[in-house]
Amino acid sequence: MADATPAGITTRFVEANGLRFEVLEAGAGDKFALCLHGFPEHAISWRAQMPALAEAGYRVWAVNQRGYGNSSRPARVEDYGIEHLIADVAGLIDAAVGEFSPREVVLIGHDWGAAVAWYFASRALRLDGLIILNVPHPACFRAALKRWRQLRKSWYMGFFQIPWLPDLLLRANHGAAVGQMFLRSSMHRERFSPDVMAVYRENVSQPGAATAMLNWYRAFARGSFRAADFPVISARTLVIWGEADVALDLITLEGTERYVADLTLRRLPGISHWVQQEAPDLVNAMMLAFLRGQVVPSAQQP
Repeated sequence: MADATPAGITTRFVEANGLRFEVLEAGAGDKFALCLHGFPEHAISWRAQMPALAEAGYRVWAVNQRGYGNSSRPARVEDYGIEHLIADVAGLIDAAVGEFSPREVVLIGHDWGAAVAWYFASRALRLDGLIILNVPHPACFRAALKRWRQLRKSWYMGFFQIPWLPDLLLRANHGAAVGQMFLRSSMHRERFSPDVMAVYRENVSQPGAATAMLNWYRAFARGSFRAADFPVISARTLVIWGEADVALDLITLEGTERYVADLTLRRLPGISHWVQQEAPDLVNAMMLAFLRGQVVPSAQQP
């Protein structure tokens, strides 16, 4: 992974919620940014954002969530339910607070990491900012699944419920399917260097890793992510959305404003689901402007 990791980023381990998490760390500021990756990614997906956030005064932790990288890998499907994932985030924030008492806490999530961030923020009072990349609010996603436009794009979630076969396909040939997943769904393949792709393929090839990654979807299908209601999120929230997302339709954004008190939304035409990797400069400009309380640039004004 060293060749894929920019200078200034180190690896450490943090104990939280009874598990051991592999964390990429950058910066030494008195503000804290916790970055949560998605499927089938790795903390390295934040490689372009970490130096920018560190320079802006944040201590940045990009965590390999449970089941990923060299973090703990619980065996049961129920271990990947939302209550456990929220508790992981709470434990990581507690660890940071205990270590250096940050004066500001920002949660940043993409894909599944963004889903966890939505749930956490709907319950949390201690977030100073929330940044979401290419995953809708859970209530909006639930509503969109009732429409064919989104349901047909979510076919793979049903396939992932099949025992052992998806697991085998993901890890076969040293994770070749994962490499193809990135390349076929991206709009800018040049952003995925061989070194980065090697990290992703190695990630899914570890013993038990493919099953752990798929267990997030299996826990979702078993209803562990249901919620009777979603309190309005009080933290300032920025949603950044690559419009060329093959898995999530733009209709999933409809109604987001009902669940967020202070919402800023920016859409990026011609950018795929892997938004922070495909458009790192623009995403960084948007994130930093948001965190500084400035007007967030549009896709046409980086």
